[in-house]
Amino acid sequence: MAAEGGKIDPMHQFLIEPLFGRTWEIAGYNIAFTNSALFMVVTLALIWVFMLGGMKRALIPGRWQAAVEGFTGFISNMMHANIGPKGKAFTPYVFSLFMFILVANLVGMMPIGIVPGLHAFTVTSHLTVTGVLAIISFSIVLIVGFAKHGLHFFSLFIPHGTPVPMIPLIFLIELFSFLIRPFSLGLRLFVAMTAGHILLKVLAGFVINGLNAGAGIAAIVSLPSFILMIGITLLELLVCAIQAYVFALLTSLYLNDAINLH
Repeated sequence: MAAEGGKIDPMHQFLIEPLFGRTWEIAGYNIAFTNSALFMVVTLALIWVFMLGGMKRALIPGRWQAAVEGFTGFISNMMHANIGPKGKAFTPYVFSLFMFILVANLVGMMPIGIVPGLHAFTVTSHLTVTGVLAIISFSIVLIVGFAKHGLHFFSLFIPHGTPVPMIPLIFLIELFSFLIRPFSLGLRLFVAMTAGHILLKVLAGFVINGLNAGAGIAAIVSLPSFILMIGITLLELLVCAIQAYVFALLTSLYLNDAINLH
Protein backbone atom coordinates (compact mmCIF):
# COMPACT_ATOMS: atom_id res chain seq x y z
CA MET A 1 0.00 0.00 0.00
CA ALA A 2 1.68 3.22 -1.14
CA ALA A 3 1.06 6.27 1.04
CA GLU A 4 2.37 9.77 0.59
CA GLY A 5 1.24 12.65 2.77
CA GLY A 6 -1.49 10.51 4.34
CA LYS A 7 -2.92 9.54 0.97
CA ILE A 8 -3.28 5.89 0.00
CA ASP A 9 -2.96 4.94 -3.65
CA PRO A 10 -5.48 2.16 -4.45
CA MET A 11 -3.76 1.48 -7.79
CA HIS A 12 -0.36 0.71 -6.28
CA GLN A 13 -1.45 -2.88 -5.58
CA PHE A 14 -1.53 -3.56 -9.34
CA LEU A 15 2.00 -2.33 -10.00
CA ILE A 16 4.26 -4.99 -11.50
CA GLU A 17 7.73 -4.73 -10.00
CA PRO A 18 10.92 -6.77 -10.52
CA LEU A 19 11.93 -8.75 -7.48
CA PHE A 20 15.35 -8.73 -5.89
CA GLY A 21 15.88 -5.20 -7.28
CA ARG A 22 17.21 -6.66 -10.52
CA THR A 23 16.11 -6.52 -14.14
CA TRP A 24 17.38 -8.79 -16.87
CA GLU A 25 17.19 -8.19 -20.60
CA ILE A 26 17.60 -10.49 -23.57
CA ALA A 27 17.65 -8.93 -27.04
CA GLY A 28 16.14 -5.78 -25.58
CA TYR A 29 13.27 -7.58 -23.81
CA ASN A 30 12.83 -7.31 -20.07
CA ILE A 31 12.62 -10.81 -18.56
CA ALA A 32 12.86 -9.86 -14.89
CA PHE A 33 11.20 -12.15 -12.36
CA THR A 34 8.36 -9.97 -11.10
CA ASN A 35 5.81 -10.10 -8.30
CA SER A 36 3.26 -11.16 -10.90
CA ALA A 37 5.42 -14.12 -11.95
CA LEU A 38 5.99 -15.02 -8.29
CA PHE A 39 2.28 -15.24 -7.55
CA MET A 40 1.71 -17.31 -10.69
CA VAL A 41 4.32 -19.74 -9.39
CA VAL A 42 2.68 -19.71 -5.96
CA THR A 43 -0.70 -20.40 -7.57
CA LEU A 44 0.65 -23.34 -9.57
CA ALA A 45 2.47 -24.71 -6.50
CA LEU A 46 -0.70 -24.59 -4.41
CA ILE A 47 -2.68 -26.37 -7.13
CA TRP A 48 0.05 -29.02 -7.40
CA VAL A 49 0.06 -29.62 -3.63
CA PHE A 50 -3.73 -29.72 -3.53
CA MET A 51 -3.95 -32.26 -6.34
CA LEU A 52 -1.01 -34.34 -5.12
CA GLY A 53 -2.41 -34.64 -1.62
CA GLY A 54 -5.86 -35.59 -2.86
CA MET A 55 -4.94 -38.24 -5.45
CA LYS A 56 -4.30 -41.12 -3.04
CA ARG A 57 -7.22 -43.19 -4.43
CA ALA A 58 -8.04 -44.58 -1.01
CA LEU A 59 -11.01 -46.91 -0.81
CA ILE A 60 -12.47 -44.70 1.91
CA PRO A 61 -11.51 -41.18 0.85
CA GLY A 62 -10.40 -38.67 3.43
CA ARG A 63 -11.43 -35.03 3.43
CA TRP A 64 -8.56 -33.98 1.17
CA GLN A 65 -9.27 -36.67 -1.40
CA ALA A 66 -12.99 -35.92 -1.21
CA ALA A 67 -12.29 -32.23 -1.88
CA VAL A 68 -10.21 -33.03 -4.97
CA GLU A 69 -12.81 -35.49 -6.23
CA GLY A 70 -15.48 -32.89 -5.60
CA PHE A 71 -13.73 -30.32 -7.81
CA THR A 72 -12.93 -32.81 -10.56
CA GLY A 73 -16.45 -34.23 -10.47
CA PHE A 74 -17.92 -30.74 -10.60
CA ILE A 75 -16.04 -29.86 -13.80
CA SER A 76 -16.65 -33.31 -15.33
CA ASN A 77 -20.39 -32.98 -14.77
CA MET A 78 -20.39 -29.47 -16.22
CA MET A 79 -18.56 -30.63 -19.34
CA HIS A 80 -20.91 -33.61 -19.80
CA ALA A 81 -23.99 -31.41 -19.32
CA ASN A 82 -22.81 -28.74 -21.78
CA ILE A 83 -21.04 -30.82 -24.42
CA GLY A 84 -21.94 -34.46 -23.87
CA PRO A 85 -19.60 -37.46 -23.96
CA LYS A 86 -17.28 -35.67 -26.41
CA GLY A 87 -16.49 -33.08 -23.78
CA LYS A 88 -14.46 -35.58 -21.74
CA ALA A 89 -11.40 -34.94 -23.90
CA PHE A 90 -11.40 -31.26 -22.91
CA THR A 91 -12.15 -31.75 -19.21
CA PRO A 92 -8.46 -31.59 -18.14
CA TYR A 93 -8.00 -28.22 -19.84
CA VAL A 94 -11.18 -26.66 -18.44
CA PHE A 95 -10.39 -28.07 -15.00
CA SER A 96 -6.89 -26.57 -15.11
CA LEU A 97 -8.35 -23.26 -16.25
CA PHE A 98 -10.92 -23.26 -13.46
CA MET A 99 -8.42 -24.16 -10.74
CA PHE A 100 -5.83 -21.61 -11.88
CA ILE A 101 -8.33 -18.75 -11.89
CA LEU A 102 -9.94 -19.81 -8.61
CA VAL A 103 -6.67 -20.22 -6.70
CA ALA A 104 -5.14 -17.07 -8.23
CA ASN A 105 -8.22 -15.09 -7.20
CA LEU A 106 -8.14 -16.45 -3.65
CA VAL A 107 -4.39 -15.99 -3.24
CA GLY A 108 -4.83 -12.34 -4.16
CA MET A 109 -7.26 -11.99 -1.25
CA MET A 110 -4.85 -13.33 1.36
CA PRO A 111 -4.09 -10.77 4.13
CA ILE A 112 -0.31 -11.08 3.88
CA GLY A 113 -0.12 -7.28 3.85
CA ILE A 114 0.03 -7.40 7.65
CA VAL A 115 3.65 -8.42 7.21
CA PRO A 116 5.74 -5.27 6.59
CA GLY A 117 7.01 -5.03 3.04
CA LEU A 118 4.66 -7.67 1.67
CA HIS A 119 1.32 -7.51 -0.10
CA ALA A 120 -0.76 -9.98 -2.02
CA PHE A 121 -0.84 -9.69 -5.80
CA THR A 122 -3.84 -10.78 -7.87
CA VAL A 123 -2.58 -11.92 -11.26
CA THR A 124 -6.12 -12.06 -12.64
CA SER A 125 -6.44 -8.31 -12.09
CA HIS A 126 -4.20 -7.79 -15.14
CA LEU A 127 -5.70 -7.91 -18.61
CA THR A 128 -2.52 -9.46 -20.01
CA VAL A 129 -3.15 -12.58 -17.91
CA THR A 130 -6.91 -12.87 -18.41
CA GLY A 131 -6.52 -11.95 -22.07
CA VAL A 132 -3.99 -14.73 -22.67
CA LEU A 133 -6.28 -17.26 -20.97
CA ALA A 134 -9.17 -16.09 -23.16
CA ILE A 135 -7.07 -16.23 -26.34
CA ILE A 136 -5.90 -19.76 -25.53
CA SER A 137 -9.49 -20.91 -24.98
CA PHE A 138 -10.70 -19.20 -28.14
CA SER A 139 -7.82 -20.66 -30.16
CA ILE A 140 -8.74 -24.16 -29.00
CA VAL A 141 -12.34 -23.52 -30.06
CA LEU A 142 -11.20 -22.43 -33.55
CA ILE A 143 -8.79 -25.33 -33.94
CA VAL A 144 -11.40 -27.87 -32.86
CA GLY A 145 -14.10 -26.30 -35.00
CA PHE A 146 -12.12 -26.23 -38.24
CA ALA A 147 -10.44 -29.59 -37.59
CA LYS A 148 -13.77 -31.31 -37.03
CA HIS A 149 -15.99 -29.52 -39.55
CA GLY A 150 -13.72 -27.77 -42.02
CA LEU A 151 -15.33 -24.86 -43.83
CA HIS A 152 -18.70 -26.14 -42.68
CA PHE A 153 -17.79 -24.52 -39.36
CA PHE A 154 -18.96 -21.21 -40.86
CA SER A 155 -22.52 -22.57 -40.79
CA LEU A 156 -22.39 -21.77 -37.06
CA PHE A 157 -22.99 -18.15 -38.03
CA ILE A 158 -26.17 -18.87 -39.98
CA PRO A 159 -28.97 -20.06 -37.66
CA HIS A 160 -31.36 -22.65 -39.02
CA GLY A 161 -34.42 -21.16 -40.66
CA THR A 162 -32.78 -17.83 -41.54
CA PRO A 163 -34.49 -16.30 -44.61
CA VAL A 164 -32.16 -16.24 -47.61
CA PRO A 165 -32.23 -12.42 -48.04
CA MET A 166 -31.21 -12.04 -44.39
CA ILE A 167 -28.26 -14.48 -44.52
CA PRO A 168 -25.51 -11.88 -45.29
CA LEU A 169 -26.61 -9.57 -42.48
CA ILE A 170 -27.17 -12.37 -39.94
CA PHE A 171 -23.83 -13.92 -40.88
CA LEU A 172 -21.97 -10.67 -40.17
CA ILE A 173 -23.80 -10.13 -36.88
CA GLU A 174 -23.15 -13.69 -35.71
CA LEU A 175 -19.51 -13.52 -36.83
CA PHE A 176 -18.95 -10.28 -34.92
CA SER A 177 -20.63 -11.79 -31.85
CA PHE A 178 -18.36 -14.82 -32.14
CA LEU A 179 -15.15 -12.78 -32.55
CA ILE A 180 -15.98 -10.61 -29.55
CA ARG A 181 -16.05 -13.63 -27.26
CA PRO A 182 -12.35 -13.64 -26.25
CA PHE A 183 -12.50 -9.92 -25.43
CA SER A 184 -15.60 -10.28 -23.24
CA LEU A 185 -14.17 -13.42 -21.64
CA GLY A 186 -10.93 -11.73 -20.63
CA LEU A 187 -12.46 -8.36 -19.73
CA ARG A 188 -15.14 -9.83 -17.47
CA LEU A 189 -12.62 -11.47 -15.15
CA PHE A 190 -10.20 -8.54 -15.28
CA VAL A 191 -12.84 -5.92 -14.45
CA ALA A 192 -14.46 -7.95 -11.67
CA MET A 193 -11.19 -8.55 -9.83
CA THR A 194 -9.79 -5.06 -10.37
CA ALA A 195 -12.94 -3.25 -9.25
CA GLY A 196 -13.29 -5.29 -6.07
CA HIS A 197 -9.68 -4.78 -5.02
CA ILE A 198 -9.82 -1.04 -5.68
CA LEU A 199 -12.96 -0.73 -3.55
CA LEU A 200 -11.35 -2.65 -0.69
CA LYS A 201 -8.23 -0.49 -0.85
CA VAL A 202 -10.28 2.72 -0.83
CA LEU A 203 -12.21 1.56 2.23
CA ALA A 204 -8.95 0.57 3.91
CA GLY A 205 -7.75 4.12 3.27
CA PHE A 206 -10.87 5.49 4.97
CA VAL A 207 -10.24 3.26 7.99
CA ILE A 208 -6.58 4.22 8.36
CA ASN A 209 -7.02 7.94 7.75
CA GLY A 210 -10.03 8.05 10.06
CA LEU A 211 -8.06 6.42 12.86
CA ASN A 212 -5.21 8.89 12.34
CA ALA A 213 -7.65 11.83 12.51
CA GLY A 214 -8.88 11.05 16.02
CA ALA A 215 -11.53 9.13 17.91
CA GLY A 216 -14.46 11.24 16.68
CA ILE A 217 -13.64 10.83 12.98
CA ALA A 218 -12.80 7.17 13.55
CA ALA A 219 -16.28 6.54 14.96
CA ILE A 220 -17.95 8.29 12.03
CA VAL A 221 -15.70 7.13 9.17
CA SER A 222 -13.42 4.25 10.18
CA LEU A 223 -15.95 2.02 11.95
CA PRO A 224 -18.59 2.04 9.18
CA SER A 225 -15.87 1.61 6.57
CA PHE A 226 -14.42 -1.37 8.44
CA ILE A 227 -17.82 -3.03 8.74
CA LEU A 228 -18.41 -2.43 5.05
CA MET A 229 -14.99 -3.91 4.29
CA ILE A 230 -15.95 -7.13 6.04
CA GLY A 231 -19.10 -7.45 3.95
CA ILE A 232 -17.35 -6.61 0.69
CA THR A 233 -14.52 -9.03 1.49
CA LEU A 234 -17.03 -11.84 1.88
CA LEU A 235 -18.69 -10.76 -1.35
CA GLU A 236 -15.31 -10.62 -3.09
CA LEU A 237 -14.53 -14.18 -1.98
CA LEU A 238 -17.80 -15.23 -3.59
CA VAL A 239 -16.87 -13.30 -6.73
CA CYS A 240 -13.54 -15.16 -6.84
CA ALA A 241 -15.38 -18.47 -7.14
CA ILE A 242 -18.11 -17.17 -9.44
CA GLN A 243 -15.66 -15.65 -11.91
CA ALA A 244 -13.67 -18.90 -12.11
CA TYR A 245 -16.90 -20.81 -12.70
CA VAL A 246 -18.17 -18.36 -15.33
CA PHE A 247 -14.86 -18.49 -17.23
CA ALA A 248 -14.90 -22.30 -17.24
CA LEU A 249 -18.62 -22.44 -18.07
CA LEU A 250 -18.34 -20.09 -21.05
CA THR A 251 -15.28 -21.99 -22.30
CA SER A 252 -17.28 -25.23 -22.22
CA LEU A 253 -20.19 -23.59 -24.05
CA TYR A 254 -17.87 -22.23 -26.74
CA LEU A 255 -16.33 -25.68 -27.12
CA ASN A 256 -19.82 -27.11 -27.47
CA ASP A 257 -20.47 -24.79 -30.42
CA ALA A 258 -17.26 -26.00 -32.07
CA ILE A 259 -17.83 -29.69 -31.38
CA ASN A 260 -21.57 -30.08 -31.90
CA LEU A 261 -22.00 -27.12 -34.28
CA HIS A 262 -25.47 -26.01 -33.20
